[in-house]
Amino acid sequence: METRPVLGTGARTRGPTVRAVAAGSVGNLVEWYEFGVYGFLATVLADRFFAPAGDGGAGALVRTYASFALAFFFRPLGAWVFGRLGDRFGRRPVLIGVVALMSGATALIGALPTYGTVGALAPWLLTSLRIVQGLAAGGEFGGAVALLTELAPPGRRGLYGAWQSFTVALGLLAGAGVTAVTATALTGAQLAAWGWRLPFLLALPLGLVALWLRAGPAEEASERGPGRREPAVRLGWRVPALAAARVMGWSAAGYTFLVVLPSYLQLALHTDMRHALLAAVPANAGFAAVILPAGLLSDRVGRRPVLLAGAVLVVVTALPLLRLLQDPGVSGTAKGWALAAAGAVVGLMAGPGPALLAEMFPKRVRWTGLGLAYALSNALFSGCAGLVVTEAVRRTGNPDLPAFYAAAACAVSAVALMGRSREEVNRSCW
Repeated sequence: METRPVLGTGARTRGPTVRAVAAGSVGNLVEWYEFGVYGFLATVLADRFFAPAGDGGAGALVRTYASFALAFFFRPLGAWVFGRLGDRFGRRPVLIGVVALMSGATALIGALPTYGTVGALAPWLLTSLRIVQGLAAGGEFGGAVALLTELAPPGRRGLYGAWQSFTVALGLLAGAGVTAVTATALTGAQLAAWGWRLPFLLALPLGLVALWLRAGPAEEASERGPGRREPAVRLGWRVPALAAARVMGWSAAGYTFLVVLPSYLQLALHTDMRHALLAAVPANAGFAAVILPAGLLSDRVGRRPVLLAGAVLVVVTALPLLRLLQDPGVSGTAKGWALAAAGAVVGLMAGPGPALLAEMFPKRVRWTGLGLAYALSNALFSGCAGLVVTEAVRRTGNPDLPAFYAAAACAVSAVALMGRSREEVNRSCW
């Protein structure tokens, strides 16, 4: 059994209020709602923004995912900038600015002119707003996880950190639900003409709710007793690199099975758009159902064993799952349950993941350190998932490549989870 760090003198003995937990995690819901909507509507966006002739094929879809991936590569910069500000000046004011930036940029995407209106300027405008979103998203995760885990009562960091991942699931599920309802309620022509804008514009009221929650009375976390100053800490590269390796499987498998799936079904298996979007719902529902129990379990048995179980399960089941989806003889109900199981396996990694990252860094560099690790992992293995999978399938014609991509990343994570860094061995408390 893994030994987990214990709180130092002066730790909180009471849990935070419901509003404090909601304020800490709601920004993530807004962020991942938008990222989900972009992924689910990738084929429509390819036609509207990246296809000069208005004929969005695989090439246009690749360019759409390239724009998607570019935003992720700005996440480490956002993690560094906002992390330094949050570690120095406090969590709440920086988190307020981050969620305002994210929701504003998302709503503006819904108001953008398309290629048919402004020509080659359209993809550049979309990509510019994606970069703003990437910067904001890079700052959001580290600050929110730092806040939630610092507010958590003793022995409950896994559960409280899991709320951050749970809002990822809620955001993706909301994105899947809204896009599926929109695609079902409108004709294909209406969706392509103007209906695609509605899910993006919905981010504005969601952002206002998030701002209201974060602008309320603050709760502070005190990890050390009065009169004690935390020693100066230098953030090197070894611990962030190890942390990124530990969660890269979570990033790759999560995006492959939860976000890129609808586009994969349309491109590789020629599924119609409505059924492809509906397929994302059971996957994200299974993901959401397991996150909080997995976080709670990690408070009892340790973070790494739960994460390791999820990574190994992805390695073992990724290819059989994809083969099942490819089989026309398998019923839709069976495929739905298989997708829910795939989401649940990713949830095993997402539940304890935030607390594991938080416990790898001392308070003075926690936002910066865990934010960088998560952002780097997402930039390389989440943001690139759609680009890599789509281009690889297009070039090779092999529909099994998404499974190999997710399984390979999880295999690396499994190896990284089996060892401990010198800093982890030496650190007995936060």
